[in-house]
Amino acid sequence: MKLLKSNLNLMILIFIFASLRISAQPELKRNNLFDFNWRFHKGGALGAEDTSFDDSSWRVVDLPHDWSIEDLPGTSSPFNMDAISQVNGGFTTGGTGWYRKTFTIPKNLSDKQFIIMFEGVYMNADVWINGEFLGNHPYGYTSFWFDISHKIKFEKENVLTVKVKNEGENSRWYSGSGIYRHVWLNVVSPVHITTWGNYITTPKVTEKEAVINIKTSVVNQNPKVSKITLVTKIFDTKGQEQLKVETEKTIDPGRTIEVEQEIKLNKPDLWSTDSPLLYKAISEIHESESLIDQVETEFGIRSISFDAVNGFLLNGKPLKLKGGCVHHDNGILGSRAYDRAEERRVELLKSSGFNAIRSSHNPPSPAFLNACDRMGMLVIDESFDMWKEEKNPYDYHLYFSDWWKKDIENMILRDRNHPSVIMWSIGNEIPNRQKPEVVELAKILGSYIRLIDPTRPITSAVNDLRPDKDPYFATLDVAGYNYASGGDHNQKNLYEIDHERLPQRVMVGTESYPLEAFGSWMDVVDHPYVTGDFVWTAFDYIGEASIGWRGYFQKQDFFPWNLAFCGDLDICGWKQAQSYYRDALWKENKISIWVTPPQPSFALNPERQSWSKWHWIDAVNDWNWKGNEGKIIKVNIYSSCGEVELFLNGKSLGKKITGRSTKYLAEWQVPYEAGTLKAIGYTGKKQSAVAELHSAGEATQIKLSPDRNRIKSDGQDLSYITVELTDNNGFCNPKAENQVSFEINGPGTIIAVGNANPVSLESFQLPHRKGWHGRCMVVVKSNTNAGKIIIKAASPGLKGSSLEIESN
Repeated sequence: MKLLKSNLNLMILIFIFASLRISAQPELKRNNLFDFNWRFHKGGALGAEDTSFDDSSWRVVDLPHDWSIEDLPGTSSPFNMDAISQVNGGFTTGGTGWYRKTFTIPKNLSDKQFIIMFEGVYMNADVWINGEFLGNHPYGYTSFWFDISHKIKFEKENVLTVKVKNEGENSRWYSGSGIYRHVWLNVVSPVHITTWGNYITTPKVTEKEAVINIKTSVVNQNPKVSKITLVTKIFDTKGQEQLKVETEKTIDPGRTIEVEQEIKLNKPDLWSTDSPLLYKAISEIHESESLIDQVETEFGIRSISFDAVNGFLLNGKPLKLKGGCVHHDNGILGSRAYDRAEERRVELLKSSGFNAIRSSHNPPSPAFLNACDRMGMLVIDESFDMWKEEKNPYDYHLYFSDWWKKDIENMILRDRNHPSVIMWSIGNEIPNRQKPEVVELAKILGSYIRLIDPTRPITSAVNDLRPDKDPYFATLDVAGYNYASGGDHNQKNLYEIDHERLPQRVMVGTESYPLEAFGSWMDVVDHPYVTGDFVWTAFDYIGEASIGWRGYFQKQDFFPWNLAFCGDLDICGWKQAQSYYRDALWKENKISIWVTPPQPSFALNPERQSWSKWHWIDAVNDWNWKGNEGKIIKVNIYSSCGEVELFLNGKSLGKKITGRSTKYLAEWQVPYEAGTLKAIGYTGKKQSAVAELHSAGEATQIKLSPDRNRIKSDGQDLSYITVELTDNNGFCNPKAENQVSFEINGPGTIIAVGNANPVSLESFQLPHRKGWHGRCMVVVKSNTNAGKIIIKAASPGLKGSSLEIESN
């Protein structure tokens, strides 16, 4: 009797638990994040597309995922001198990987349509559902989707399988490998707004009135005629409904129609770099008085124009593009495109003075563009690095002829509602631009883009700037000049020479050398026809190893270099010397102190070519040079103040003028003496800025500084924690390289560590990292449970530290 009662109680508990599990499953919405609980295997897996395949031994991973940033088997490093990628890929490894996800769909959704959306897979993805082949998508940077409605099994297990092939030499930079952006399962009614089917433009914009044009594509996948009402509501920046428009339409079975609506809005809030105000359009489809579909689209009301007389105008006002080129990777995270990682990159670049980004050389993630919209960052949205002619044997040129049209279409349709996007780029440094067949292809690409979106100008980044490129430039609205400035601003450069030949040509510096920052920016300041300058590069990246130190030509013996080492910000997001110099170029009353080390920071390359100028001068913010007492050390001050005075331990070393005439630089030869360097900037006779550099004692303690103490418990949110090795007075010791070990407790995970050392071969994933220049970084990701995350940092001989992050 007792045994029967016990079994009955157990059955009741099992029933209750099962009921709780069922009720706890989130109800499927229109757009469902599909990132969690995938199975992953690196290597071959014959028959893995079959539903009966046993993947129980595969690793469970959440997306976004990048296997190339992971440690190689049997090692504690992702880097290998013999990697196929070599210098281009930072000596990382690609290969083939398999992903499988099992899921169930309830029967009550059998009247719905199902679309699986991939934001980005690098590269050459084959996709199956329940063993049926859906298709292949070669390009690693465009989003793509499949309709899986007729292949879903209801109330049974469905298996989605993806094979990713990052094989051979196919990229000139670190690409990462795998499903590195989000995946979505979209659930819609048979009559619905198509994927990327909303197109919102503002053909007339003034401070008094804006005309909003909305084009909505609606498909009827029912076997009968559908009579619908499309209701579009416009909400302002405060979330208040401002306008509503309704349109009735009839759609035949299997047909797609475009419904055009137009609304006038009085006294609109204009979107700009300083005030990035966003409106929201909610598009609803009603049938027989029932709401059957709803899509929300954020957009900005703004006008843009380019001409050779006025330059770039945003809302009718001149604006110089303070630009930077950015690859798609997220530094120590590899290519994983977490929303917060993408947002943080934009946040850091914005705070460093940038107002424009060129997505080099491919479309960025939706999260990146969303962040640009929110923060007022302008974007050149770029399509390709090559067309029909290769830059690497296995790159996109193999697929271009068959796929360019679809990839262009996917880029434009996906990104055209972003107010941040101000130009489309059809390519970067496309080979043989002087040939008629390449010029003709440029015309074809440009015409196709204008057919989809005629509201934005088209550009392309061009090097080897000679008159034979004139026909190619004639296909563009804005001519993209790579490395046009030259180093000597006292002589005519290519901008000025070409302006004399072709005074109507509008130009933009799509790439410039860090070492020519002054001349490149003065060209923009002086000439309205040069609308902006985009430095290579704004954010450092893995791959093109050491172009910022050893330069070109690159060789295998550059190993262990794995970072480009040419960014204004390094791969951890910390500002480098050239970024502080750009502060002096772009901002008022800025001052910083930089020291040339007595010995070079790294071994020099005597074979570096004279034209290879992606490096910066050897400069560190370090005043710890024990053993060099009394020896002369060069100290550089970057200053936008009118005058600078330098002090060593309270003693003035004199004043110097800084400004355009000095290229915003002042230099002192200082006999080394430990203590404090202090620079005071003056505007007129008034002190306007101060910078200090302290000699630090031996590192005795660890300081932890998170970028955020509160994150969302969504399994995706991140906190970036800077780890400093400081002395007893709290000064970071730039010579300290102690290894720091990390421990985490609570609902979070350590997903990355790093220190921005370009020659370090350390793991990005193990819970420890050496300091470099006295610091390192650890990145914490939330899981789906709320609570307190405790992160602890320890190192032998140092006082440890801990901090608390709230996840909710």
